[in-house]
Amino acid sequence: MNTYKPPYVIAEIGCNHKGDMEIAKELIKVAKIFCDADAVKFQKRNNKELLTEAQYHQPHPNPANSYGKTYGAHREFLEFNLEQHKDLKAFCEDIGIDYSTSVWDVTSAKEIASLNLKFIKIPSACNNNVKLLEWLCENYKGEIHISTGMTTKLEIDDLVSFFKNHKRNQDLVLYNCTSGYPVPFEDVCLLDINLLIDKYGSDVKHIGFSGHHLGIAVDVAAYTLGANIIERHYTLDRTWKGTDHAASLEPMGLRKLSRDLRAVHKALSFKRQDILPIEQIQRDKLKNQKG
Repeated sequence: MNTYKPPYVIAEIGCNHKGDMEIAKELIKVAKIFCDADAVKFQKRNNKELLTEAQYHQPHPNPANSYGKTYGAHREFLEFNLEQHKDLKAFCEDIGIDYSTSVWDVTSAKEIASLNLKFIKIPSACNNNVKLLEWLCENYKGEIHISTGMTTKLEIDDLVSFFKNHKRNQDLVLYNCTSGYPVPFEDVCLLDINLLIDKYGSDVKHIGFSGHHLGIAVDVAAYTLGANIIERHYTLDRTWKGTDHAASLEPMGLRKLSRDLRAVHKALSFKRQDILPIEQIQRDKLKNQKG
């Protein structure tokens, strides 16, 4: 019997739509039809709330990737408003793929929660934002997914305790994650999945894996270790202008990842009997040959 949970593949579009709704919809359509992903995920920021005045008006740290003269202008260019997110969610529902969004601040959480999503994600950068976590625990009834990149073990402990205190830990999904773009294989630290499962597996809903590495071999290993929710950044073209494209999968990569995860899920079982029916044919033919 297969005791592994089925894999759930999230295509993290993030800001890889380049601020263009048509590209966003193309990414959704390809993720569903060609890649066989279970969900797509975007991002929502209130940049004036998130950034200081100085950060908002300073130049982008990598001008070649910037869509504006300042970092604030760059971020605003890539931001969809609530009506656009509502449109994207409806588009997802029409073609049968789950829609979700990462939220970076309380204002964004309030806006996105009004769309009644299956789950909302908190990025690693915001998993210590108590006001954000508190608002979601008290006002949003869906799953709350949280990445643990750049987070100490003590901080993860505090995070799970916070959700237990709010009686929301059974809606919590914790992701193993290393915050880097891209992440070299030696820094992926897959065995931390074992630590999360051993320590929190019975307290939270699922353990996930959010990868920023190259290729798809690591994700299959993450699933085999017990992370049934696999999230990868995804783009139509890794050479496009923007920070995340280089650490993203193109459609063929995401398609192969979905295929391989589902194949591995079928394979992760014990033999139902000593000699399987498929083997009996070979046994009859080969095992008792004379000489």
